Amino acid sequence: MIEVDILVIGGGIAGAGVALEASRRGLAVMLVEARDFAWGSSSRSSKLVHGGLRYLREGAFGLTRESVRERGRLLQDVPGLVEPQRFLMGHYEGRSPSRRTMAAGLAIYDTMGGRRTRAFHTPAQARALAPHMADEHLLGASSYLDAKTDDSRLVMRVLQEAQRHGARVVNRAAVKSLLRAGDADMPMSALSAEGQGTVKPGSVVGARIEGAGFTGHVQARCVVNATGFWADGLRRGLGAAMLRPLRGSHLVFPLWKLPVAQSVSLLHPRDGRPVFATPWEGVSLVGTTDLDHHDDPDVEPSITAAETAYLVEAMRHAFPRLDLRACDAICSFAGVRPVVDERAGGGDPSKASREHVVRDEQGLITVTGGKLTTFRVNALDALRHAAPYLAASSRRGGFAPTVVAGDTPLDDACAAISAEDFAYRVADPIFAPQPASPELLALPHGLRSRLLGRHGPHAPALLREAAPGELDAVPGTDTPWAELHWALRHEQVRFLDDLLLRRTRLGLLLPAGAAALLPRLEPVAREALGWSAGEWRDQCERYASIIDQCYTVPKP
Repeated sequence: MIEVDILVIGGGIAGAGVALEASRRGLAVMLVEARDFAWGSSSRSSKLVHGGLRYLREGAFGLTRESVRERGRLLQDVPGLVEPQRFLMGHYEGRSPSRRTMAAGLAIYDTMGGRRTRAFHTPAQARALAPHMADEHLLGASSYLDAKTDDSRLVMRVLQEAQRHGARVVNRAAVKSLLRAGDADMPMSALSAEGQGTVKPGSVVGARIEGAGFTGHVQARCVVNATGFWADGLRRGLGAAMLRPLRGSHLVFPLWKLPVAQSVSLLHPRDGRPVFATPWEGVSLVGTTDLDHHDDPDVEPSITAAETAYLVEAMRHAFPRLDLRACDAICSFAGVRPVVDERAGGGDPSKASREHVVRDEQGLITVTGGKLTTFRVNALDALRHAAPYLAASSRRGGFAPTVVAGDTPLDDACAAISAEDFAYRVADPIFAPQPASPELLALPHGLRSRLLGRHGPHAPALLREAAPGELDAVPGTDTPWAELHWALRHEQVRFLDDLLLRRTRLGLLLPAGAAALLPRLEPVAREALGWSAGEWRDQCERYASIIDQCYTVPKP
């Protein structure tokens, strides 16, 4: 049995954030993920790190302010992974939004961000910025600055930082049951500390875990449920369901087919929902839908024919001269947002709050909802709720927390952990500064920035392991071969989809899920993961099936 201060269940951005913020304060942390890191919505988002301009219209000023502040922090801390992205929205005669309405919203947005990024462009200027944008009755366009990221690599970067602070991070290990104080193998006094009394009967104090990464019991002072779409399943028996799963689907077009130099936003002509086309990793990303999702949580989501038609309709409306069709898309992907909405009858999915929620139910701290951008805010809120259970941490986890320069860990005795230890301060760095090594400084700026942003302290080691030619990019992408090989050796890859859909994004960027790369990958993958020739064939068949069922664009 392993004993820790905090057991985090879920390896998406929510769980990764909790693991980082707890471990950097010197707590013994273990995180387990049942499928693959970022398998859920954390790898299927719209790839934006943004304040959420539309939330101002709904009166969510607090959420927008938090998001804008965290966007600025991430832009400062991880350049090369979180990057500025300009957005452009046209104004048309008789259509929303008007220039005046947009200007008012952007003025508030810029004020929250601390600097002016908004601008208005005449029709001629708008045509120069987006030559293929519809120009009939065009009155001009407004633009502003937000940011974009590679969402699954952001998760990996947060997990790397948590590991650097001593967190134990385990992939492909599922919670089979929660352990409660008073169970036969979990006595009520097991986690009590001198002066703190005994644990209440029935309190959640651990979990039984089974999987390729770990099998056994983990005993914890506090268990954090950060499982996103699956949070209600883990909470069963502790409280009423609180999630409204909403599916957001996207299409990916070649940049030459949908050429955009900045993100072009519009309100869908059918229902007024925001839709965008944005340049990302050398392709054009189009999204998103917002629909109630009723499918089995354990079945990988995929776009429907109706959603495909909806997104293509928006693009044909925005770029009429391009004559875009569904068959022009490279692929699709869909994710399920764990939106908290306990209202009977549902209502418009787009109006459901994107605020995060934290619940303490007999020692199980559930954090769900919220946005990718505000993962640190959400994590600290969860830890403030966890503080009473951590009032006398014992550090008996079998692995020692690591003190990293620049951090202020709690005193070894941890005699008085309180909610104040998890206070949110926007000025605090999310990631420790990572100076470039001499080897990295010798690289071209773009490649150096990419490696530092995505791999942080591991970038020098990745560079040292790269064989001749492995810093060359995979044709048609900016991804160096060395990133694939590093992931196979060091990032707990278990299946080909882990490698091609999440550690790298090549399965989204290249036709047929990047199937053409498999012959070159075979010897490296088999050596790194110990696969036989038969196991390699099974992996390829499994991967092809996933691409066909979940990432292929449906035919009309």
